[in-house]
Amino acid sequence: MYQNDAQKVLTGEVRLSYANLLQPRTPQNGGDPKYSVTLLILKTDTATKADMDRSIQAAIQDGVGTKWHGHQPPQIHMPIHDGDGAKENGEPFGDECKGCWVISASSKQKPEVVEPTLQPITSASDIYSGMYARVTVKFFAYDSNGKRGIGCGLGNVMKTRDGDALGGHASAKSDFEGIAQPVQTAAGAYPQANADIPGHTQQYPQYAPQAPAAPQYAAQPNEMPQGYPQAPAQGYQAYAPQQGAAPQYPGYPQQY
Repeated sequence: MYQNDAQKVLTGEVRLSYANLLQPRTPQNGGDPKYSVTLLILKTDTATKADMDRSIQAAIQDGVGTKWHGHQPPQIHMPIHDGDGAKENGEPFGDECKGCWVISASSKQKPEVVEPTLQPITSASDIYSGMYARVTVKFFAYDSNGKRGIGCGLGNVMKTRDGDALGGHASAKSDFEGIAQPVQTAAGAYPQANADIPGHTQQYPQYAPQAPAAPQYAAQPNEMPQGYPQAPAQGYQAYAPQQGAAPQYPGYPQQY
């Protein structure tokens, strides 16, 4: 019993799996979209398990009077499952369920997710499968399509601490730890990016810096011999001496 409601429970610290607390999810068998979460309750938390058993019995008694026409069904579908056993379809539960009681809770109404200080958690990255929390749930009787049982309604969630994320997405650190190599910065070689990765043999070619080559010029006709001044810059007329011309002196004959 919690808050004077015999069918309501406040759990101890549990781990959350399949946490759909931000957006509703449509059930696999159809129906209205719902917010939902699976609670992993350690079997050592006997207090939470006892509270749930009492609330389930209260829900059964309510079902006899309101759902099942005054009679308790001989077989009642229960919401709590043994994480060390098998699912209803015969498949085993995941490793994260070992040593735990497993129960799924859902609601059409969006649950509030708060910190231990009761402040709302506003960052979506802080709400995920794998975190730890305390949760309020309420058990109820149902009679649907000839199936009679006890369901579990989701109340609100108070996150208690972070945990390893569930869901199958591995981190880059876990994927590459042990094979990551620092970038080589030594002059004269590219880093060998694939040299230490198993199954890879391709390497970058070695690069050695070369001294700059001397510029090559093609010989031009009438090229001036080495040591002569170069032709003047564009815009000035070059001087070319005339062969055979004798110097002119005033007062002397033109020829000897």
